[in-house]
Amino acid sequence: MGLFSFLTQEIAIDLGTANTIIIHNDKIVVNEPSIVAIDQHTSKLIAIGQKALQMHGKTHENIKTIKPLRDGVIADFDAAEQMIRGLIKMINKKPKMFNPALKMVVCIPSGATEVERRAVRDSSEHAGGRDVYMIYEPMAAAIGIGIDIEAPDGSLVVDIGGGTTEIAVIALGGIVCNQSIRIAGDGFTADIQAYMRHQHNIKIGERTAENVKINVGSSLPDLDDPPEDFTVRGPNLMTAMPIEIPISYQEIAHCLDKSISKIETSILAVLEQTPPELYADVVNRGIYMAGGGALLRGLCKRFTEKINIPFHLAEDPLQTIARGTGIALKNVDKFSFLMR
Repeated sequence: MGLFSFLTQEIAIDLGTANTIIIHNDKIVVNEPSIVAIDQHTSKLIAIGQKALQMHGKTHENIKTIKPLRDGVIADFDAAEQMIRGLIKMINKKPKMFNPALKMVVCIPSGATEVERRAVRDSSEHAGGRDVYMIYEPMAAAIGIGIDIEAPDGSLVVDIGGGTTEIAVIALGGIVCNQSIRIAGDGFTADIQAYMRHQHNIKIGERTAENVKINVGSSLPDLDDPPEDFTVRGPNLMTAMPIEIPISYQEIAHCLDKSISKIETSILAVLEQTPPELYADVVNRGIYMAGGGALLRGLCKRFTEKINIPFHLAEDPLQTIARGTGIALKNVDKFSFLMR
């Protein structure tokens, strides 16, 4: 550490479609939903994170809630910048004489285009980042799981986030083959909304659909430890009268089947591109799963049965990528795959 190290603050950011996590000094200091509430007239920030999420779907014409990231990449530049700036401010609760320069490592999807990468870099720099490094999500997930990514052995990581599912084979500190598909947690939520509309004639919001997914979400129609039915309340689409419907996990397994099958197809497509030596490593070690979407009940079991390779769930799937990004931040000079 140099003489002026106290003038630089080092942070790792897992900029997710659903949640943004910031790590500082090896600790998770911010873990908030990726959403902001903005005043329509003045474009000023009203709320951020959890407070903004409570307003989502309940605002009047003067307030607008925006999710700045869509499909894992920045969709609204100004809102993203305000969000990153606001979340960084949460770290520095005490007022300081000066703002320290920020050195940051930010996570991006492996399928991000040059333009999308540029948007992340610009937003981070505008929010105060002096040295901005970027790391691909599957890389960060592998580091967070504890895989030695620089070893000559192949590892396959499946990261099911909010906006994208990242599937990558990693060896020798690089990504050998990968796919980034835009079917993930948010897609599951949209599937549930559409299913409730078509099947039960009931209109539900995004937050209610998210609750259904958390409480009775499943990828298999028969579970060893089934959750209790979840009651959904909302207006009947035909009459606008309130109705209550109990939803079972079997129904949700049926409604998510199509999306999960697409993820299976993509995993098989990546395995198809994998060189034979690395393929043998993957079969021996199994496939690692991370990300919030990996928490869906029965998912590891379903994939294992379908693909015939054991699937292992990371110990804290929601924070695996953030942890990996934090480790990358400490070893910025060592890891050559970090992009400037």
